[in-house]
Amino acid sequence: MVFKRREKLTPLKWLSQVIWPKGGWSRAARYLQHRLHRLPDTPHKIARGVFAGVFTVFTPLFGFHFFIAYAIAKLTRGNVIAALLATFVGNPLTYVPIGVISMKMGHFILGTRFNHEAERSLVGKFFDAADDFWQNFLALFTERDTNWDALIRFFHEIFLPYLVGGILPGIVAGLAAYYVTLPMIAAYQKSRRGRLKAKLEELRRKKAAAKKVPPNQV
Repeated sequence: MVFKRREKLTPLKWLSQVIWPKGGWSRAARYLQHRLHRLPDTPHKIARGVFAGVFTVFTPLFGFHFFIAYAIAKLTRGNVIAALLATFVGNPLTYVPIGVISMKMGHFILGTRFNHEAERSLVGKFFDAADDFWQNFLALFTERDTNWDALIRFFHEIFLPYLVGGILPGIVAGLAAYYVTLPMIAAYQKSRRGRLKAKLEELRRKKAAAKKVPPNQV
């Protein structure tokens, strides 16, 4: 199993490792590369899966990245596991620059103005929007008043520009990842086939040599 762990993590440990994996992000990147190398599929399918995962992290649909990457991988006939692994390109170190680039591009396309205050509190605005949505949801079952003004403002200032603006850089980053991954996986699989072939030939030589030994010398 690709995602199976030897020990179960508590929610607190899981959250801490999401923010900063054990061994740091460089070790996490090497681990993902190792997993990609060992996927039992063609280089083209694995590379298409990586494209799907990298493109997905440029969308503001946090919490649904696995599902989106899965769907895109299926549509492009890419490797689903590679797509899921590639979504980890989106992490606490990359989400802010990805978000700022996507929002600036989105505001440019939509002809609106980018608010630099959003850059300094991008993550907080997503949490605030989630909290506003939850409070309005609870208000449906209580006597509280619903107020969607903050969510409407969030949609127009953050979410929509992020969604629209993330398409182009997402495609560019996804294609770059595809063309980097394709020769890397192809070279690894060729090297691995060569090593396996050499081991099989060595086993055949040993087996042939054992048959040539006279019975009285065994």
